Order: sequence, then C-alpha cells, then structure tokens
Amino acid sequence: MDNKKIRAIGAAVLAVLWVGLTFFSWFGPAKELSTSERRPLKQMPAITMESILDGSFMKDFEGFTLDQFPLRDTFRSIKALFHNYAMNQSDNNDLYISDGYIIKQEQPLDPASVEHALSRFQFVYEKHLKDKASNIYISLVPDKNFYQAEPSGHLSLDYATMFNMVKNRIPWAMYIDITDTLSLEDYYRTDTHWRQENLIPTAQKILAEMGAQGLKPEDFTTETLDKPFYGVYYGQAALPVKPDTIQMLHSAAIDQYKVYDCNEGKPVGSDLYDMSQLDSMDLYDVFLTGAKKGTMVIENPNGTPGKELIVFRDSYGSSIAPLLVSDYAKVTFIDIRQYNPAFPNPFLNAEGKDVLFLYSTLVLNASQELK
Repeated sequence: MDNKKIRAIGAAVLAVLWVGLTFFSWFGPAKELSTSERRPLKQMPAITMESILDGSFMKDFEGFTLDQFPLRDTFRSIKALFHNYAMNQSDNNDLYISDGYIIKQEQPLDPASVEHALSRFQFVYEKHLKDKASNIYISLVPDKNFYQAEPSGHLSLDYATMFNMVKNRIPWAMYIDITDTLSLEDYYRTDTHWRQENLIPTAQKILAEMGAQGLKPEDFTTETLDKPFYGVYYGQAALPVKPDTIQMLHSAAIDQYKVYDCNEGKPVGSDLYDMSQLDSMDLYDVFLTGAKKGTMVIENPNGTPGKELIVFRDSYGSSIAPLLVSDYAKVTFIDIRQYNPAFPNPFLNAEGKDVLFLYSTLVLNASQELK
C-alpha cells in the first residue's frame, strides 16, 4: 500500500472519529456534574431568535460542547501529563506535584482581600464582642504552599506581610502562631485541607495559649472511612495521583459530645461526623458538615461548667472542632460566609466567653465570600 493510500485512510479515520465524537457530544446524553472537577457541567442552551442574534447562543453552545465532550477527563489527563513530563513545566494552571502532594501555587498576596477580611472581623468585634467577650484570639491556618514553595522552587504569596497585617489591624485579639505545629505531611495529598488525625499538637498549642487544658494523644483512636477521598486538587490537576483516606478521631469524651445545627433559629440535633455526606462530592464534609452551615453548637458534658467558647471559622475549623471543645462545656462554631453578622443571632452571645477567630490564608487571600 503506497503512502497516499495510507495518508488517505488515516485522514478518513480521523474524520470519522472527529465527526463521531462531535455528534455524541451534541446529541448524546448530557452529564449534569463533573465529580472530578466538583462543578455542574454546562447544558445545551435553548435556541431562541434573541440568543442567536446577540451571539449568546454560540458562546453558550461552545461551553456546552467543551463540557460534554466524550472522554473529556481522559484528554485533560493527557494534557496535564504532557505539560508536566514532556514539556517539564514546573506547574500546570498553578498546580504542581511535590513529594507526592498536589499543591496550588498560591500567589500573589492580595492586600485588598486581606483588608476586606479584617474589616469583617472588625465589624464582628464592634457589633458582637466589644466589652462582652472575656478573651479574644486569632490564628491563621497556612496552606500547603507555605511549607513546600521554597524547597520545591515555586512561587508563594507574602505570608509574613499577611501575618503582620492581621497582627497590626486586629490589636484586640491575641495572635496564636500555629505554623510551627504543622508540616506538609499534616495535609491531604489531593486536597487543600489538613488531616484531623494529625491536629492534636496544633490544638494543644491553641488551647494552651487560651489557658485551657491540653489534650492527651493516648486518649484518641481513629476510624478510617472505607471510601477513598479525591480532594479538590485531584480533579483540578487531572493527574494520576493515589487518593487520600479520611480518618476521624474518637475518644471517650468526644463520643459524648452533643451536636446541634442552629441555622433555623432553634437547635436541631446533628452529628459530629455526618455520614450522610459520604455520597456528596466532597468527602471532607463529614467533619461537622464541612462549610455548609453558618452556626453549629457542640456541648461537652465533661467540660468545665459555665466555660464557653465561640469560634469564627472556615472549613478548616470543621475538622479541628472536636479537639477545641475538650475544656469547654459549650462551643459555638460560626461561619460568616454562611451567616451575615449584621443580623441577630441568638447563639452569638459573647458575654463572659472566650472567642477564637480561626481562618485559613486561602480565605483571607480570597475573602469575597465573607459577609
């Protein structure tokens, strides 16, 4: 067979393949969600005269075609592998792999975003805490890039400036530095979050700085979920990385906690570890429902009577929550991404209570969700 025939056959095969894939993406069953990317996929737009004339139909149709293209995840993986290994790029869309961890190259620092976050904290202080709370503390949770950017040769945001902004702008709160209690190994390999089973030293330091009793590591046992955990970076990176496992801490004290969902104006019994989230796209939500609730309360029958704590937190606070309760009779966890502090909250009474602001550097550098 001569070269012309070979090229003609190859061209015909490619044409048939292209037409077939295109036909399937246009007329095949549309997927609603991408589990790897944790987002809804675009659907076939409605054909109207208005959308055709103003050009919005073709724009929406292009997005629909890209989202519904067959073997989309396979092609994304091929592209990511090509960029990482064939072209030897240091990152792909700001994601890189180092020591088996998928890490996002968080940078640069956004001072305006940090200022917005601090202004919301100031509002909470003025409206709910001033002249009421006994003691107020603030601590920042560093992201993985804090520990790995320099040794791996990647860029990072200016953490020192962020930390100083917090210390200087929030003089009414004692700053608790927890960066020395953590390392890369204390985070999930495929996700942004930290691993609960590794947080006892971090919780010990926070409790010690707040004058509360410490934790005894020997009191805890772990329960491992059977379901593999594919973190948010797993889908974004589109690289073949082994999934994580989620371990949950138990102790005689923790297993006696009473948990309440207080988002409807009255406390409703809930779970510290929400097994209904096993079917959600984010398995991390088993920890105190992740970041889905604005106000959650944990009561500890073994805590110091009358001693209470309020924690303003993001999703990192969900997994460390049971470790912060140990010395308190009651701890209220509030997420001001879900609850607007301008409105009354019957569970936000700071009179005579300790208060902790616990937020990640990721949230401060992208704080538009804080209300």
